[in-house]
Amino acid sequence: MGWGYYVAEPNSYLAVTGAHIDGVKIIKKCMVYPFQKVTKIAITPFDFSMSLQAMTSEKLQFELPAVFTIGPADDVPSLMKYAVLLTGDSDGQPQGHSGTLGTGRNHVQDIVKGIIEGETRSIVSNMTMEELLNNRRLFKKEVLENVQKELDQFGLCIYNANVKELQDLGESKYFESLARKAHEGAQSQAQVDVAHARMIGKVGEAEKEGEAKQRIAKINAHTAVLETERKVEKANADQILKTREIEIARELNLEQIKAQRSAEQKDAELQKAVEQKRAEMELERLRATTVTQAQIARESAHQKAEADAFSQIKRADAKKYEQEAEAQAIAYRSQQDANAALYTSNKDAEAHLAAREKEAQAEYLWSEKQAQANYITKEREAEAMYIAKHKEAAGLSELAKAYGELAQVLGGPQGLLQYLMMQNGTFAELANANAKAINGLQPKINVWNTGSQDGSVDSMAPIRNLIQTLPPMLSTIQEQTGMTAPSWLMGQPSQAGQNGQASAEEKVAARKSLTNGHK
Repeated sequence: MGWGYYVAEPNSYLAVTGAHIDGVKIIKKCMVYPFQKVTKIAITPFDFSMSLQAMTSEKLQFELPAVFTIGPADDVPSLMKYAVLLTGDSDGQPQGHSGTLGTGRNHVQDIVKGIIEGETRSIVSNMTMEELLNNRRLFKKEVLENVQKELDQFGLCIYNANVKELQDLGESKYFESLARKAHEGAQSQAQVDVAHARMIGKVGEAEKEGEAKQRIAKINAHTAVLETERKVEKANADQILKTREIEIARELNLEQIKAQRSAEQKDAELQKAVEQKRAEMELERLRATTVTQAQIARESAHQKAEADAFSQIKRADAKKYEQEAEAQAIAYRSQQDANAALYTSNKDAEAHLAAREKEAQAEYLWSEKQAQANYITKEREAEAMYIAKHKEAAGLSELAKAYGELAQVLGGPQGLLQYLMMQNGTFAELANANAKAINGLQPKINVWNTGSQDGSVDSMAPIRNLIQTLPPMLSTIQEQTGMTAPSWLMGQPSQAGQNGQASAEEKVAARKSLTNGHK
């Protein structure tokens, strides 16, 4: 393989030798330079079957079929050993033309086979046939350990080993005799086992019937106990569930109270924010109005001052010019008396025209400045009004959003209406209105008591109490309605009765005192 960049397959490695490399370099990918050589080594394990002929310490020959799975170990030191010792043919020449060296070559199999046969014979020669049959796993373990020790020096590894059943070699009938013996013994034992099984079956049937009855009774008793326990557990579970439901309901009530408090706090914060926005809007409106008026006044005063100064300058110029013209007229008057009057009148007319023109220009400038000032004033007022309306609209929009969120928190528009009525003092005003409606009324209330004062038992007490209520009741009707009871109802005997009864005057006085005492 020539020089260049090489990459190995997943199941292979690159063995590089040559310039600047001591020994062999094992790598997955590399750059191969001139005076270097690269060889691909496949590490895929391979299987090969073999039949070992061995002899025990009892001089019994047998045949041991086995299948081994062997391949290079997947580590750098083992691959270096394998590349140095086993790549190529037995004479050291590379095999094939593909550039990849496999692991299934004949000379490698011969070496492995020789190692396995030698180690197996060495182990079997120290064991009896009985030990081989009874300790198959131990025998396999010793063979694998000894063979692996020998294969380590070649960088090989045993991935799997399957040892089959031992077979007779040549005319030996050892394993056949063992099989026949085992068959006959198994048949005899089978007959004995059948008879014994029948006996055990009959005895066991009776035992099982009794045991079944006993177990049924135990199961019924245990079932009753379990049912009782389940009922107790169910009652306990119901109690726990009820307790938990009560706790959850209490927690829900607490959470609802917390949510209500939070909503009230949020409403207060929103109301505060709305009031702040409203104050800011009012401040901006006042500030815009004040600033605009001050600017307009300042510009108007400035323009008026400029117009006054301009008028004064023009008047001074006109006066100066008039004086010069008059001086010239006086100078020429001596020379041109005939033209003096005409010249003077012309100059006066020109001066008057110039003055009128200057005054007209001043008035025009003043009107123009005044129009500009009025325009700026109107424009500033319109801008201030627009800003104020815009701020007011924004404030109303925020207030509407805040009221919308507050209505959701309070459970709907009805809750919001009640909250606003409470906040604006509507309920207090209604209470004041109701109080004013009944203010000035003077209801008259009479209270009388007809109960027994001494606590004695009197069978005529109910009738006497009923009769005693008539005087105050009639008196109250007369005072409130002006209606008087008939005289026969209020009449009393003139003489004192018998058995210690009071006179009519005493009864009337007593009735009046009783009526006056219960008003």
